Amino acid sequence: MEFGREITQVGAPYGAPVRHDAGSPFVGRTAELGLFDAMLDRLGQGGPPLVDITGAAGIGKSRLMGEFCKRARQRGMTVLRGRATEYERHLPFQPFSDAFADLDHRPLGVAPALLDAVAPMLGGRGSGPVPRPGTSTTDRFGLHRASARLLARLGQEGGLVVALDDVHWADPASLELLDHLVRHPVPGPVALVLARRDRQTPPPLTAVLTRGVDSEAVIRIGLAPLAEKECVEGLAPDLPPGRAAQLYTAGEGNPLYFLSLVHAHREGAAHGGNLSSALSGHALGTLPSGLGSLLLDELTPLTPSQRRILEAVAVLGEHAVPPVIGASCGRPDAELDEAIDVLVRRDLVRPGPGGRLAVRHPVLRSLVHESTAPRRRVEIHRAAAAELARAGAAAVDQAQHIERSVTAWDPQAVAILTQAAEQTASTAPTSCAHWLQVALRLLPDTAEHEAERRDLMLRRARALGVAGGLRESRDLLHQIIGTASPDGRHRTSVVVLCALMERHLGRYPEALALLRRELNRQPQPSPSDRVAIGLELSSSAPHNAPYPQMRGEVARTLAEARSLGDELGEAGALAVAAFGEAYEGEVTTAGAFAGQAAGLMDGLPDDDLIALCEPLGRLAWAEAFLGRFTDAERHADRGLGIARRSGQIYLLPLLLLCKAHVRIQTCRLQTARELADEAEDIARGIGGGELLAFVLANKAQVRVAASAPGDPDALAAAEEAVASMGPSDNWRASMAWCMLGYAALTGGDPHRARDALLRAGGEDLRGLQPSMRPLLSELLVTAALAMGDVESASAWSERACEEAEQLGLPVQRASAMRSAAQLALHHGDPARAATLLSGAVAECARSGAVFWEARSLLLAAPAMAAAGFGARGAAMWERGHGLATGGGAGLLVGLAAMTRAAVQPTSATSPPWLASLTGREREVAQLVAEGLTNQAIATRLYLSPRTVETHLYRVFRKADVTTRAALAALMARS
Repeated sequence: MEFGREITQVGAPYGAPVRHDAGSPFVGRTAELGLFDAMLDRLGQGGPPLVDITGAAGIGKSRLMGEFCKRARQRGMTVLRGRATEYERHLPFQPFSDAFADLDHRPLGVAPALLDAVAPMLGGRGSGPVPRPGTSTTDRFGLHRASARLLARLGQEGGLVVALDDVHWADPASLELLDHLVRHPVPGPVALVLARRDRQTPPPLTAVLTRGVDSEAVIRIGLAPLAEKECVEGLAPDLPPGRAAQLYTAGEGNPLYFLSLVHAHREGAAHGGNLSSALSGHALGTLPSGLGSLLLDELTPLTPSQRRILEAVAVLGEHAVPPVIGASCGRPDAELDEAIDVLVRRDLVRPGPGGRLAVRHPVLRSLVHESTAPRRRVEIHRAAAAELARAGAAAVDQAQHIERSVTAWDPQAVAILTQAAEQTASTAPTSCAHWLQVALRLLPDTAEHEAERRDLMLRRARALGVAGGLRESRDLLHQIIGTASPDGRHRTSVVVLCALMERHLGRYPEALALLRRELNRQPQPSPSDRVAIGLELSSSAPHNAPYPQMRGEVARTLAEARSLGDELGEAGALAVAAFGEAYEGEVTTAGAFAGQAAGLMDGLPDDDLIALCEPLGRLAWAEAFLGRFTDAERHADRGLGIARRSGQIYLLPLLLLCKAHVRIQTCRLQTARELADEAEDIARGIGGGELLAFVLANKAQVRVAASAPGDPDALAAAEEAVASMGPSDNWRASMAWCMLGYAALTGGDPHRARDALLRAGGEDLRGLQPSMRPLLSELLVTAALAMGDVESASAWSERACEEAEQLGLPVQRASAMRSAAQLALHHGDPARAATLLSGAVAECARSGAVFWEARSLLLAAPAMAAAGFGARGAAMWERGHGLATGGGAGLLVGLAAMTRAAVQPTSATSPPWLASLTGREREVAQLVAEGLTNQAIATRLYLSPRTVETHLYRVFRKADVTTRAALAALMARS
């Protein structure tokens, strides 16, 4: 059985039950059921955890999903089934909360803290109890991870299937959660089953599901029209063959259309040749004009009261429970119950958990909804809003009905909409922005409400910014700035936020121009406002303006803050200065600024640091550049906590990547991967190609270090980083190209590595930050030697030494030593190489850079052995291998495997020729014995083919053989 392939086969049942598989019999779908059974057999053992069912309306997606759920239950699995709905697209997590309603009466056995974290996903269930609010630290990305943990926990007891229908109508918050679950499958026996109309699915969800198909994480089942034999014999066996064939042709094999025609035929609503044209003139996937009249014909026998109740169910959607239906129809309980019984018996509505009702099929619901008079729909929504308010329902539940029923200024309605926005700000910012837009529409555009309007616009701009609507947020902020008076309250904060949006859009010149214009406006900003503007202005370096061009601005901001006694402004300016000077390689100056900034920030309470969260992140990065790893991680952790609590989601990638960078250096690769993955989730959610490129570049660095040499995922991340960056040419762009070079080199492509590294920093690497130049020069030395360009390798080694001495940082000095050691080994001087690499080990050890210490040890070990210090070389190999293995550094574990043979003690009975081989020569001889070609050996050992030929010539001479076969035989005997 092949997984991950899209299939389209014939055979589909009709029916769209809400909670049970009522209605027509299930027919066909043997292949699809076999795929599902095979997936369940492999669930939690590396098999694909998601089924994606696609097809036109009425083709049988829901009925097939129901059969899937039935089979899962028969295996003893927990099954949760929910549905997205057409008219509730701003209810956050609506299909998930619908699914979890199945657990209303079952104990979850989950820790209260986890339930608090996922409360937004569990809430919003009609007129029931108000959901427990999430903790103040919950953001939507934390909610995604917590939701995955909850699903994993529920799957521990027999397995779990979460089946979500009509996800083409899912709200933005649910789409983001689905994106996370597809890209980060839940561990254990947990499966997702999605059903959707392909043409109506939002492009981002289509894209992530298609990537899942390509990676074999998703099984896609495309439902084609039902075969005539299955359709007729399975769904209408009592019809005369000629008539059945006519109905099948008219319905084009769509089970919903076919059954509607069958119903019309049996009710006598259609006659003779009229049926053959009733559904003609439509494309598969669209609703034919004749189908609507056929479906609505089912309503003809209803009394006016029953029709009104059906209309209320169609309009109310998730809130179609008896108390709300009764309030909207004004019917006594007995009459309401009797009418609902009739509708259920006619299979027009179906019951669900908590007494909730739903129209039998989404197509029928849409038809009933649209055929209900607009004034009547408004009345239903108004009554529902009032009933939900009386019952104490959450503001979000009330808001959707207020939106559809209130058209004039209503202070109470605006208050509810604003409260709904507050409830969704952190976990569903798109919904938050929507409710604020509805409130703004109701707010009179008068001077009396000008301040309130500006406040709502600002809040909406923030919500759009964190939801990924950067351009819309920026445009809205420009509106606010254009209407605000020069000395207006909060004007500076709006300007600074607008500049931040411009930065995230990669529009640095516009951000700088906006800020400089604000500094020069009349009347001039207050001194405290000038400090705030100066901090944002300084933040453009090194992304756009070189830091040396901003030194004066930073110094002015620092002096102004100190003259005002503004401790926050002073701390922020010091942090920006520390970052800029560290980036430029001014180590002493940067260290002094970092120490002063840390002294101030460490003494401030978290609430005061909310406004300094980005400078706190820059301080952490400065400390990372300076090799102060403990301080860097401490400040990054504090910044993460503050950013989460204060909703500054856009700062999380900066802080997460700083922490990931520290964990690479200190060889804690598993957590580094987790941090980089979280940063990627957030960057994709926020939007902005440049931010995503920077995140992917750092992800590539983590993947290179954590994975085996040549891992394709590392190269793919680096390639996507470069593609996402576009034409930008700044720090983030250079990082993307550098990581592409790093990934290419470890993948055995020295030519591409050299080209990428030179593209990043120019022919002399002067376009890169000085603290990175020694390491990148080391990579260029390796690439040059692999290509046989010894002259270039020597030049890059000399530059690495010069740069490292100027910096005076241990990690960079160690890198320069490794560069020189490569040349020493190439020239046949293992003793000098061993001395250099021992020095690199010492430098890394004293700085706490465990990853580079392990790399230096593993490179030093064979050099030591070749220099005649076999025991010491073996000990160094053991130490390096232990550090690499304990830290999850797959790259170094691979290096250890390649160098192991060279440090094995030579047996006393070994022939003299074998003892005479250097460590590198022994490696080449062993690989020849394994059958590798010269090119393959060159790739494995990061050498040029010419260098391999030289080593092989020496091996032949020492072993006194002339052919590869003879050498292989000699190696086998020895």
